[in-house]
Amino acid sequence: MFHLEVPGQPITSVVVSLGIILLLVLVLPFKSKKVEENLEPFFLLMGSIGVAVLYFSGLMNMEQVKHLVMIALKTPLFISGKPIGITQVVFLAGLFFYYFHRQINTGILSLYNKVGPFWFSVIFVTVFGLTSSIISVIVTAVILAEIAAALPVPRKARIEFVVISSFAVGMGAALTPVGEPLATIAISKLGESFDYLLRLLGPFIVPGVIAVSLYTGYKLKKDVAKEGSREAVVGEYEETLRTITWRAVKVYMFVMALELLGNSFTPLVKWYFSKIPAYILYWVNMVSAILDNATLTAAEIAPFLTVAQIKSALMGLIISGGMLIPGNIPNIVAAGRLRITSKEWARIGIPVGLVLMIIYFILVEILKL
Repeated sequence: MFHLEVPGQPITSVVVSLGIILLLVLVLPFKSKKVEENLEPFFLLMGSIGVAVLYFSGLMNMEQVKHLVMIALKTPLFISGKPIGITQVVFLAGLFFYYFHRQINTGILSLYNKVGPFWFSVIFVTVFGLTSSIISVIVTAVILAEIAAALPVPRKARIEFVVISSFAVGMGAALTPVGEPLATIAISKLGESFDYLLRLLGPFIVPGVIAVSLYTGYKLKKDVAKEGSREAVVGEYEETLRTITWRAVKVYMFVMALELLGNSFTPLVKWYFSKIPAYILYWVNMVSAILDNATLTAAEIAPFLTVAQIKSALMGLIISGGMLIPGNIPNIVAAGRLRITSKEWARIGIPVGLVLMIIYFILVEILKL
């Protein structure tokens, strides 16, 4: 994780420049088809401009820029210092499914035919949502994307299945440091034990994962019913070695871009986010739908916070990460595999995310559970 020393008082030019970048990142993917079709290089460009803003404002020197760039280049390739990261997992999993897709899809579709769309969704989303904190969100995301690709359902139903289930995976992954960086950083900064987040957030997240899985099943069953019932059969596999390789490259570029973009917003987080009351910060943290929530976690979480503040900040970050494609690793992987556009994801992710945010706000901030 990159650490940047930020002066106590805001610098107007930096605030304005970063504000413009944030606005462009929020708006252009939905307003420009060219940007939407080239989301990875666009985010990389915005992240690079953000770093340039910090450099020319004097908040970063050239050594710090080089250090951050090296971190960004390595992040997609390493997990906990080990030479295996999201890029390799996406590529190797793509190869595995490429060579064994018929056997795998046959098994998936056999279960689908036996239990139907509702229970199929409930079983898979619940299992992978709760185990993502053990096998890591990266592996879970790749498997879930391939399962969705194998389903014999209309594109609209497939997208709904993926977007909604990604909330469950993102939530479940936050329960242990193995699942995702947010949990790793939170545990490290608080100096707590491995199972701290499981004990703190488990009573909220586990029922949430189950509820999301039931809703995913309901939506899939409803969408399938509209198209008429049909037996699932193994179809033609559309992936090629070229598309598998290119997807891994795009994932690498996206993760690197988020590392640069997230760190470039560190001044705004430290100047403003850290001073916001917990009940307002909960909603402000929806910005993690486009920024790396690990960066926000590193800036916001500290040992002097109350348990209620920690719970509120983390739940806001975890839930809102499912709203847009850049918000979470499962989103990026699934969107790349199934060619889901920013508009398609947002059309489902934002309403679902807002409902979850309201429910958890009532539980955490109003009822004080």
